[in-house]
Amino acid sequence: MATLGAHKKHKVTIVGSGNWGTTMAKLVAENVTANPTLFEETVSVWVYEEDVTLPKESRHFDPGSELATKPQKLSELFNKLHENVKYLPGITLPTNVVANPDLVDSCKDSTILVFVLPHQFIPRVCDQLAGKIVPFARAICCTKGVDVGEKGIRLMSEAIGMRLNIYCGALSGANIATEIAQEKYSETTVAYDPPPMDSRAPTPNGSPNASMVDLISPSKPVPSERSARLKALPIEYPPLAHENVRKLFHRPYFHVRIVDDVAGVSLGGALKNIIALAAGFVDGLGWGDNAKAAVMRVGILEMVKFGKEFFPDSCKTSTFTEESCGVADVITSCMGGRNFRCAKMSTQRGESIYEIEQKELNGQKLQGTSTAYEVNSFLKQQGLESEFPLFTAVYNILEGNAKPQDLPELIEPKS
Repeated sequence: MATLGAHKKHKVTIVGSGNWGTTMAKLVAENVTANPTLFEETVSVWVYEEDVTLPKESRHFDPGSELATKPQKLSELFNKLHENVKYLPGITLPTNVVANPDLVDSCKDSTILVFVLPHQFIPRVCDQLAGKIVPFARAICCTKGVDVGEKGIRLMSEAIGMRLNIYCGALSGANIATEIAQEKYSETTVAYDPPPMDSRAPTPNGSPNASMVDLISPSKPVPSERSARLKALPIEYPPLAHENVRKLFHRPYFHVRIVDDVAGVSLGGALKNIIALAAGFVDGLGWGDNAKAAVMRVGILEMVKFGKEFFPDSCKTSTFTEESCGVADVITSCMGGRNFRCAKMSTQRGESIYEIEQKELNGQKLQGTSTAYEVNSFLKQQGLESEFPLFTAVYNILEGNAKPQDLPELIEPKS
């Protein structure tokens, strides 16, 4: 969708370069090339700098090369080899993806920021970017988690929007990054509820309140606890209505459905990781598919209940039941996601999940464990732990207060 008067293009930055961040950079880079009237060609990727030794199994390994004999900067290898050799090895990235280890510089002049970071790093990264980005930038959060503080619970899309004073949507689905990077078919859900001040096209049903970041006008003197002071996207840029947001992410192998329920999409992505831990625990016990299905059923019910209880004005049950970010993501996460795999290995080996994380994830972080703690902290504040027995049981297993063998009793409804 082009708009009369639009003559500038959107510049895109991917904030994060792990397995999922690098995959996101690949597909976004392919799409900006396919849509040259909407987006600038170069996609910048912020890389947390670290020294990396090229592994012997790498296709780039040459015993006589300096690349193989001395530690190299990850960002330099990224740009030289067009591959993230640590977090997405074996996948060639488009040449228009450029790694930048300087966070602020990587986001300079970007009108679209795609956040793909472990959720515990979001506050610190946003604080470093505050006041240093384009004031009318828009964001999409691909990070799965929640932020709990004294004032309650916030979605990661909310946390980003409030800290940076920009509008932030969300992307989540049944998305195992490596499969997408290999261009195996999958689908996702993008929640983007265009701020009325931006939209020069019809906004979706439910706009704008479903975004969970209040779209207040600059004339309102006192923002609420859940608000961001937005600056309108200038008319010189193509509008970020659903059609153009879809063009940024949709690929023949990565199908995108757009909705306006930012809260539902964000919660689905966060809470399914707790369910995946529970599925991993019972699978590690060798209890089979029936047990796994039982904890998944209870977990999905708690996911829906959590959304209705704490985000009643914006969360739609249909998001959990009909979209990729809901039931489909739970199924995928409980079959092969990293939270499931690490919980299973933890039970099988009799080691803590934190030891497994250290040994198996190549420096990446589990999101399920930190989300389980955040959610439990919030439920404790509300005095509602007993209302969410699966979420509470996973927390207690992680804390050593219960064993995976106790799950059936812990999640059984109390008469």
